[in-house]
Amino acid sequence: MMLTWLIAVILLTMLLCLVRALLGPTTYDRIIAINMFGTATVLFITVHGFWKGRPVFIDIALVYALINFIATISVLRFLEREGVDVVDVLKKEVHRID
Repeated sequence: MMLTWLIAVILLTMLLCLVRALLGPTTYDRIIAINMFGTATVLFITVHGFWKGRPVFIDIALVYALINFIATISVLRFLEREGVDVVDVLKKEVHRID
């Protein structure tokens, strides 16, 4: 029963991440939302594997986590090469929130 609720909460989190990725005001909001979606997916795969009694799902989740990490770094590097200073934009976003 508890795992069912946990899976439902993870799916809700994933849905909210997709909404943020589609409606995010800046590119970096979208990148962070997609990264968070990937992290929630790793958590979902792990919990689902535990629920079904299939420990091989943990290996799949680890591979997905590595792919998610590499993809996020690649997108940020691409933006940096295009002339967008990632650090300055993120600093401005933090100061805008404060």
